[in-house]
Amino acid sequence: MDELIGRLAADTGIDRDVAAQAIGIMLAFLVKEGPSDKVQPLLDQIPGAAAAAQEQAGKLGMGGVMGAGMALMSLGLSMPEVQSVSRSVMAYARETIGEDKVGQLVDAIPGLGQFV
Repeated sequence: MDELIGRLAADTGIDRDVAAQAIGIMLAFLVKEGPSDKVQPLLDQIPGAAAAAQEQAGKLGMGGVMGAGMALMSLGLSMPEVQSVSRSVMAYARETIGEDKVGQLVDAIPGLGQFV
């Protein structure tokens, strides 16, 4: 998680603590909305990812992409920052588990493709 947090903070200019929470929210969203067989490989490859997702899961009030967006904005992120967070996390996911697996995950979650 430290590598992803550092990368996200550097890429977006947001505080490391906010970056860590944002990553947790993104992961919690994937866990909640995605098929477990598509999400679990990602969680398995990023040490601390499952714990981060579980820690932030309560911030996902409503479901879907809108719920994740609202949770990210509650951290003080603007819409462009929310999009940057989404793209950065999914880019890291592609590096971690591969383009095909991430593509299947994105395809399985309605609306996610427009943000990544």
